[in-house]
Amino acid sequence: MRVLMVSWEYPPVVIGGLGRHVHALARELAAAGHEVVVLSRHPAGTDAETHPTDDQTAGGVRVLRVAEDPAHMEFARDMMAWTLAMGHAMVRAALTRLGRWRPDVVHAHDWLVAHPSIALADVLGAPLVATIHATEAGRWGGWLSSPVSRQVHSTEWWLTNRADTVITCSAAMRAEVAELFDLDPDPIAVLHNGIEPRGWRVPRARVRAARQHHAPDGAPLLLYFGRLEYEKGVQDLIAALPRIRRAHRGTRLLVAGTGTGAEMLVGAARTHRVRRSVDFLGHLPDGDLAPLLAAADAVVLPSRYEPFGIVALEAAAAGAPLVSSTAGGLGDIVVDGRTGASFAPGDVAGLARAVGDVLADPAAARRRARAARARLEVEFDWVHIAAATAEVYARTPTGGPQDLPRPKIPTGNVFGR
Repeated sequence: MRVLMVSWEYPPVVIGGLGRHVHALARELAAAGHEVVVLSRHPAGTDAETHPTDDQTAGGVRVLRVAEDPAHMEFARDMMAWTLAMGHAMVRAALTRLGRWRPDVVHAHDWLVAHPSIALADVLGAPLVATIHATEAGRWGGWLSSPVSRQVHSTEWWLTNRADTVITCSAAMRAEVAELFDLDPDPIAVLHNGIEPRGWRVPRARVRAARQHHAPDGAPLLLYFGRLEYEKGVQDLIAALPRIRRAHRGTRLLVAGTGTGAEMLVGAARTHRVRRSVDFLGHLPDGDLAPLLAAADAVVLPSRYEPFGIVALEAAAAGAPLVSSTAGGLGDIVVDGRTGASFAPGDVAGLARAVGDVLADPAAARRRARAARARLEVEFDWVHIAAATAEVYARTPTGGPQDLPRPKIPTGNVFGR
């Protein structure tokens, strides 16, 4: 099949798990013989002089990467206008540079590319598949209090209702998407994110070196990695740390990642009087992160909202014992007592107990870690996920252009209406 993927992230532009997902899926589809074009963008803040639109093939995938329009806009300050401008640039690039090439399917990844994806599917007469990786309401606990949140929510509603097939990455997300956007859940396809386990295995010498660097006295070592945002729940992990340290003296926490919540988390560490026990490492490339994962006594993922949780797959691939909340897709990955230890989102006491159980019985934690890694090659293999995605493409009909009304956005919390 000829596949046009539209994504605002594609390496080297990676903001979160979406970029890695699109990259791995595109390469695996290409390896299976499909003709894949990815329509994406250059880094924010660049322009056509510093980063002109280019068209290159890498890993069997043709990548059409667009330059920003000349208007001075910033994502953080002008999010909706910036997103519309990006979509406009994508449409222009696709229509002027793809020539006679026509896709059999257009695959949109999240609301940020709703406008170009819908426009291209309409113009090119191709079926539209949309993967929803997260929702605005989910990120804010069901509250759409700001104008921007309501705009994002309505764009998500538009994309999911216009799409000929909707994909989510977990059963929890399927239920969430169906509820939020007035969809029948049955036709929504659930296709997990995947992982390439071999890339996360490192020599024991590097693991020992990481351990010696961060815990030279042999004290317990906890690790969180991912974006530093309120929804990721790192503040709950920091709040639990005093209880954990009372039972397991000297326990240290490593926090790897960046985000808008970084300053808040440093303040939380001071408030709970554990600032000297928490090391904020910033962003780490995978090559530096992998030995830390394997060196940790537990990787803790305390998300309050998590559509899938690809970080849990990466930790499992590195052989790390997992402690996670049951938020969203994490509940699919971390099975309490079998592949890790879990607790309810936002439950600080439960988090402390789960971490304490892992630290108290490292042999059992290692057995669960081995079970988690073995499961990757069965349920989270990219070859199988790409094949299932191609099956979704093949059975998706061409619905054609639709003129849809604006959705009604209720006041109060949008969940449980």
